[in-house]
Amino acid sequence: MKLSHSLIRTSAVFDDPNLVSAGGLVPVLGLAEAAGLRKLADEHLTVSSDKGSNAGLKVASLVGGMVAGADSIDDMALLRHGGMGRLFARAYAPSTLGSFLRAFTFGHVRQLDAVASRFLIAMAGLTRLLGVGTAAGSEEAEGGYALLDVDDTIIEVHGHAKQGAGFGYSGVRGLNALIATLATASSAPVIVAQRLRKGATGSPRGAKRLVADAVRTAQRLFGKTQLILVRMDSAFYGRGPIHAALKGGAAVSVTARMDQRVKAAIASIDEGAWTTIEYTDAVFDEASGVWISRAEVAEVDFTAFAAQKKADHVPGRLVVRRIPDFNAQARKAAGQDSLFDTWRFHAFFTTADPDLLDTVAADKTHRHHAVIEQVHADLKNSALAHLPSGMFTANAAWLVLAVIAFNLARAAGTVAAPDLARATTATIRRKLIIVPTRVATSARRVTMHLPKNWPWDSAWTAVFDRVSDPPPA
Repeated sequence: MKLSHSLIRTSAVFDDPNLVSAGGLVPVLGLAEAAGLRKLADEHLTVSSDKGSNAGLKVASLVGGMVAGADSIDDMALLRHGGMGRLFARAYAPSTLGSFLRAFTFGHVRQLDAVASRFLIAMAGLTRLLGVGTAAGSEEAEGGYALLDVDDTIIEVHGHAKQGAGFGYSGVRGLNALIATLATASSAPVIVAQRLRKGATGSPRGAKRLVADAVRTAQRLFGKTQLILVRMDSAFYGRGPIHAALKGGAAVSVTARMDQRVKAAIASIDEGAWTTIEYTDAVFDEASGVWISRAEVAEVDFTAFAAQKKADHVPGRLVVRRIPDFNAQARKAAGQDSLFDTWRFHAFFTTADPDLLDTVAADKTHRHHAVIEQVHADLKNSALAHLPSGMFTANAAWLVLAVIAFNLARAAGTVAAPDLARATTATIRRKLIIVPTRVATSARRVTMHLPKNWPWDSAWTAVFDRVSDPPPA
């Protein structure tokens, strides 16, 4: 590809009042309107003073800007250019939106949490997000678990004016975001709960309440007949998060800390109980029907928190995966032989039904907990590239709005095309949102002129048709 004209023969003028840089905002914000985002914000947000007036319109403006790629308050200016005023009404200035966020207290952030969960439920009903309400979703509800993952991540910040910023376990100065995602075997994850915390906080702080909120939202999405499995790493191996999940009716799968009781349970496993599994460098032998692998799994009955009072005891299974200790093998190659084979052990505690998840299936399911890291990366590549305010509560509200924008983009991708249902926010934005558009008016009708031969025009049209002429509920 090369320029068709030399630059000295080309000029550029910003003078067209009918052009829009993000034509995809029309169907996507139409989807948000159909799911009741603006109405929910007006009903549940009670931000005081004139800064909190028209909360629904301001929330919709912030979410729209994030969907279009804004990752700071100043970036919200992209809502006020060219023909945007002909497509949208009441797009607020960045300074107004910044004042709105700075007026938030912790109570207002919790109100916004309620808006986010209710919006997700309404959007799932409109778009069949997570397979809710479809025949495929019903079959999945009978045959397995919906997977609820909980983990935290550090969002790096700079400058000395950020309230709550500090050095956490990663050694990076920032704020800590605790996230809970929900997915099924056939759908990409959506975010069902979120909480912003100080940078120097421990991972399990506030996890009990967040897990309870996440399980409650998942049950409202699927119904109480759907089995839910909460997956967490060893940082959340504690009575609070685990009992919150069990109290909500969910099962747990949590990486166990290698304390003396866990080590004793591993030592009690019979040598004949180990089963080879599909793992890195594994090869499947079709003749014998088994995996030839260096990794093996086994399980043993185990009661978590047995050293605590009886009410805290949680009976379940300890599933253990062992792989050769390559450091020990290196010592052996150097002539430092050991008396026994040396293994590295990875154990997790689970209350999942063994008839649904046997030892091998439980191990494979638990390892897929790492999918939540992709959600963290997606958020940081979008609205959470920055936490734009110096006020902690404003940044906490920004996190919730970023989650709403993430789920909205996921819903739009689900409606658009099967290959976009699992796409990242950046991919959905590039194919569906950032589409240059010229706005024309004739006979009281608005016509959006989009680029000819746009590669994803059918996907864009699918979202537009779903909003402009929705099928009956």
